[in-house]
Amino acid sequence: MRLQGAFLHHPNPAPIACAIAEARNGYCASLSPLSLKREIGLSRCAPTSASVSTGGMVPLVDTLAACASQEGVASFHFPGHRRGNAAPPSLARLLGLAPFTHDLPELPELDNLFAPEGVISQAQSCAASVFGADSTFFLVNGSTCGIQAAIMATCPPGHTLILARNCHFSAFSGLVLSGAKPLYVMPGYDLEWDIAHGIDPEDVEKAFVDVRRQDEHAKIGALLITSPTYHGVSSDVKRIADICHKYGVPLIVDEAHGAHFQFHDEFPKSALQQDADIVIQSTHKVLSSLTQSAMLHVRGNMIDSALLRKCLQTLQSSSPNYLLLASLDASREHASTSARAALSTALQLAEEARKLLVQIKGVEVLSIKDIQDKGSNCAKSVDPLRITVSLREIGLSGFEVDDILRLKYQVIAELPSLQSITFAVSLGTTHDDINSLVAAFRAIAKGELLGFPNTRRKKQDNPSPSFVPGMDALSISMQSRILTPREAYFAASERIHAEAACGRVCSELVCPYPPGIPLLVPGERICREAVDVLKAIYGHGGYVTGASDNSMETFLVCKDAP
Repeated sequence: MRLQGAFLHHPNPAPIACAIAEARNGYCASLSPLSLKREIGLSRCAPTSASVSTGGMVPLVDTLAACASQEGVASFHFPGHRRGNAAPPSLARLLGLAPFTHDLPELPELDNLFAPEGVISQAQSCAASVFGADSTFFLVNGSTCGIQAAIMATCPPGHTLILARNCHFSAFSGLVLSGAKPLYVMPGYDLEWDIAHGIDPEDVEKAFVDVRRQDEHAKIGALLITSPTYHGVSSDVKRIADICHKYGVPLIVDEAHGAHFQFHDEFPKSALQQDADIVIQSTHKVLSSLTQSAMLHVRGNMIDSALLRKCLQTLQSSSPNYLLLASLDASREHASTSARAALSTALQLAEEARKLLVQIKGVEVLSIKDIQDKGSNCAKSVDPLRITVSLREIGLSGFEVDDILRLKYQVIAELPSLQSITFAVSLGTTHDDINSLVAAFRAIAKGELLGFPNTRRKKQDNPSPSFVPGMDALSISMQSRILTPREAYFAASERIHAEAACGRVCSELVCPYPPGIPLLVPGERICREAVDVLKAIYGHGGYVTGASDNSMETFLVCKDAP
């Protein structure tokens, strides 16, 4: 029996994969692994653009299904549960055996994430075509590893990374990994809402000028921004990209919250449509892949793809989970064939929720008009699927409202903060969900808080902290940086009380999560405002990650820093 390389270009490779499986005890058993790959076409899989232009095929999903359906297989490979034969009973009762059956390693038919020549290569090419990239990389360690790899691939030690100060904490850990020097661009800050928005293109231009003024020989590796933000606020990515390219510098966009932008006209344009060079998307957020799966897209010729692949291999698991990889393939196909209709419904539901919520006394919902009326140049648009509700008039913190919604009304929010709470509408949202949300806020606004004593305060009692250290005094917080993040991270440290830590150089990365934007970054001086914010978040029931002392009573500082 001779198996043809057409396997990987077939619109439905599953039957052929089954034929491969059936043949492995016969003809295939006589082949070496390399010969087998050549026979089934794994060594050459570069699908044409015509074959992947509209989705409709799921090569990785189909092949995983074919491999999992094999019967009578004597498996002497990992994982140890052996396709569910030794699945932990408690988890098998919860999930059934199907996840274990499909939890397979890098079999020849399933390709290799770090040297893809077969179905992973084809699935990534399908994704690149659908999302508008030149190439796409599947991520199994979330957008976090994509952001870190993008920084490492563009910013060698000693280079400067210009980045928005409201970037995700993975950007700051990426600085530790790469050894690059940061120059921060401060986001637009809304004092009324206590929310950081997007990046003003004029501030980006100023940052480039400042770097050259300080050191005419400085090497700028890249610019990194977050667009949209967790609250859905998008920057003018096109103008920012044009500025970057004028200076010969690539633009990296953390678009974790905007993977759906490509699939409906009512959303802001995607970063790829606005000439960004590297775009990282959390495909599991509004779209439908499994949690921890994401994609990194590359466009143009400013990125060293070979170096980027090497960085990704350094940061990702050497045993990637094929359920995560297959979910990316499936989510891409789902988005390209069905997302528009589902997103139209989601948009209608979000608009319905907004109209009903603003009719409730004391409830205000963030809109692009609120931002632009303040004369801000840092926000071009707002994702209509994000609903951010101000709690100033209600007189509760977002953490308190989050507890009330979850425990009393079975409504679960996405992002509570000190003065607001954010809800994410997505493909799976229903009318019942919207009705529950609105009904809960009506009850809260009326003060129906039985079982939650002492939660209502006067609105002036709500804290109104600065968003990041020095927000009011600095336009670029590099002035508060004493050491690079890498230098501070590995420096000798000592633990001291929070009061004494103010003015000292921080050696840990501390941030509220969500949204995961650091208030304390290694190498920066700790200011009292940051400590007050962290204590307020912790005291109101919020979560803070990265701190070695969860109580916020002590902090790690660099022992010998000036």
